[in-house]
Amino acid sequence: MSFPTMGQPDTGDTAWMLASSALVLLMTPGLAFFYGGMVRARSVLNMIMMSISAMGVVTVLWVLYGYSVAFGNDKDDFFGDPLEYFGLKGLIGGNSAAAAAGKAATDIPLAGTLPMNVFVAFQLMFAIITVALISGAVSDRLKFSSWLVFAGLWATLVYFPVAHWVFSFDGVTAEHGGWIANKLKAIDFAGGTAVHINSGTAGLVLALVLGKRKGWPTTLFRPHNVPFVMLGAGLLWFGWYGFNAGSATSSNGVAASTFITTTIATAAAMLSWLLTERIRDGHATTLGAASGIVAGLVAITPSCSSVNVVGALVIGAVGGSLCALAVGLKFKLGFDDSLDVVGVHLVGGLAGTLLVGLVAAPEAPAAVKGLFYGGGWDQLWRQAVGAFSVLFYSAIVTLILALILKYTIGLRLTPEAEAAGVDESQHAESGYDFATATGGSVLPHASLPEGTFDHDHRAGDKVEAE
Repeated sequence: MSFPTMGQPDTGDTAWMLASSALVLLMTPGLAFFYGGMVRARSVLNMIMMSISAMGVVTVLWVLYGYSVAFGNDKDDFFGDPLEYFGLKGLIGGNSAAAAAGKAATDIPLAGTLPMNVFVAFQLMFAIITVALISGAVSDRLKFSSWLVFAGLWATLVYFPVAHWVFSFDGVTAEHGGWIANKLKAIDFAGGTAVHINSGTAGLVLALVLGKRKGWPTTLFRPHNVPFVMLGAGLLWFGWYGFNAGSATSSNGVAASTFITTTIATAAAMLSWLLTERIRDGHATTLGAASGIVAGLVAITPSCSSVNVVGALVIGAVGGSLCALAVGLKFKLGFDDSLDVVGVHLVGGLAGTLLVGLVAAPEAPAAVKGLFYGGGWDQLWRQAVGAFSVLFYSAIVTLILALILKYTIGLRLTPEAEAAGVDESQHAESGYDFATATGGSVLPHASLPEGTFDHDHRAGDKVEAE
C-alpha cells in the first residue's frame, strides 16, 4: 500500500477531531495560567511566555519535518523518514493533487478516516504541550533565549522520535510505525510515556543542570495567584477531553468510553489528593484540589482506553495520593523542581502507565487483561519496558542538550538578572502595574503580593508581606 492513501474522509470523525485539536490547543494557555499562578508576581509573564512561545517554536518545526519524523515510514526502529512529509509535502491541497492524478477531486490524503491534515493538526497540539510542560521545573532562573533554543532542540531530538515510537501505528500514516506501538505493544492511549514521562524526566534533568533557585528551599516561593491556578486547572480538564477522547481519532464508542474514564479518574484523584493533604497537613487546600485534578488527568491518560469504572477509580485514587506524596521528594532529595513537574507528570505518568498492567479490563476498548483480571504479567512487563525506555532516552538526550547549552550560550540568568526578577530582566515588563493601580503612588509593603519587589528601592530588596 502506498502512503498517503487517498479517499473520502468521514465527516463525523473529521468534525470531532477538528474540535479535539482545538481543545488540546486550549490546554497550553490553560497550562500557562496554571503555572503562571503558581510563581511569584515578578515571574508570571515569563512563565506564561514559556508556554506560549512553545506554540510558535514547535509549530514551525512540526510542519517542516517534525510530523514526518514522528509519522513517516520507520527508519531503524528509531524515527520516521524526515523527508517523506517534509514541509507537509503532498498533504496540502489534497483535492488538487488528486485531480491531477486523475482521481476524483473529493479524494484527499487520509489517516484512517480523517483528512491527514486534521491528524497533523491534532498531533501538533500534543507536541506543543509536551514541550511547554517542561518549563514548570525551571521557573525564575532560565534565560528565555536559552529556553527557545532548548525547546526546538528537545522537540527535534526527543519528542519527535518518541512520538514515533508510541503513536505511529503500522498502516495508518506509513507502512511501518514505531516499535513501542507495533512490536512491544505497550498501551499508551494518549501519551503517558510520550508526553508525561518524557516531559517529567526532561524537567528533572534540566532543573538539576540549572541548579537551585536563589534562596531555595529556605525562602518561601508561594503562588501569587491561586485563582489563576484553578482557572488553569479547569481549562486543562476541559481541554483534556480532546487529549484523551480525541485520541480515539473517531466519534465512536471508544471516544465515549475514554471520556467517562477520564472524568472518573480525575474526580477520584482530586478527592484523593485532598484527603492526603488533610491527613498529612491537617487541611485541604485549593492548590491541592487543582494539583489533584492535573494528577488524575496525567494518570488516566495512558490507561483511559483499557480500564473500566473500577479501574478508573483505582488509577485516580492511587495517582492523586501518590503524586501528593511525591511532590515532597524534591525537599528530601534536594532538586529544585519549581512547580512539581516531576511529582505530578513523571510520577503520575509512571503510575498510570504501569497500572495498565494490573487493572486493564477485557471489556474496555483495548480488550486487554491486566494481572487482576487474569492476564498474568504479560502486559505489565510491556508497560514497564515502554515507560523506562522513554525515561532513559529522555534523560540522556536532555542531559546532553542541557550541558551543550550551558557551556555555549548559557542556561541560567546572571545573578543580577535573577535578583531583578525574570519578567523585568528578560521581557522588560511587569505583570502588575502597582503604581498605576494606586493613582501613581507606590503601594505600602503590606499590600504587595508576597515575593514581589518594591521598585522604589533600587537595591532590589525583597519585600515580604506583613
